[in-house]
Amino acid sequence: MSTLGRGLHGRVLDALGPAITAGDYPPGSVLRTDELAQRFDVSRSVMREAVRVLESMHLVESRRRVGVTVRPKAEWNVYDPQVIRWRLAGADRPQQLRSLTVLRSAIEPVAAALAAKHATAEQCAELTQCALGMVANSKGHRLEGYLFHDIAFHRVILNASGNEMFARLGDVVAEVLTGRTRHEVMFEDPDPAAVTLHVRLAEAIRAGDAGHAEELTREIAEGALQELDILAP
Repeated sequence: MSTLGRGLHGRVLDALGPAITAGDYPPGSVLRTDELAQRFDVSRSVMREAVRVLESMHLVESRRRVGVTVRPKAEWNVYDPQVIRWRLAGADRPQQLRSLTVLRSAIEPVAAALAAKHATAEQCAELTQCALGMVANSKGHRLEGYLFHDIAFHRVILNASGNEMFARLGDVVAEVLTGRTRHEVMFEDPDPAAVTLHVRLAEAIRAGDAGHAEELTREIAEGALQELDILAP
């Protein structure tokens, strides 16, 4: 959601959120809402709304007579897509990308195996369409088009797994794929081998071959980690 769409409190969030996740306000720092309202030239009600959003992400907590206190990183909701976006925009981008990619390597192979068992005909067709879209955008520096189909591909797998917990990770995967592209932690054109693996994965799921689907997904994850070794060491 854009800052404009979220109004004034969105403008405050787009300044405070990245500052907190980047460590500009270390854990234990106290933010005075009155001072912040003056700094951002917004009303106290706008400032309170922004603080409520930050509280929902467990980045801060409000205490009467104390103010708004920044919480330790261990307490943050690190699965919140906005928190992921802010952290990917900061100095710990390589660490964040690696952490998220390792998470994907643990989850997605299992999800792919389940998808091979449970995917509907419609989901198989959608997966094939996404894979073909990735192929069509894999050359000529068309990373945005590739990203669109890549995100959709992995969402279908997570949803087709039939596991609602996996399905809820769709936004997390979307953020890491988007961050990798927007922050140029990808080659100018996707690795042809990775593109081919996605096509083969769609075929394995359609064929109901759970073992092969899991194996192919592990290869995709390993390739993503190897790219990080080169582009974001």
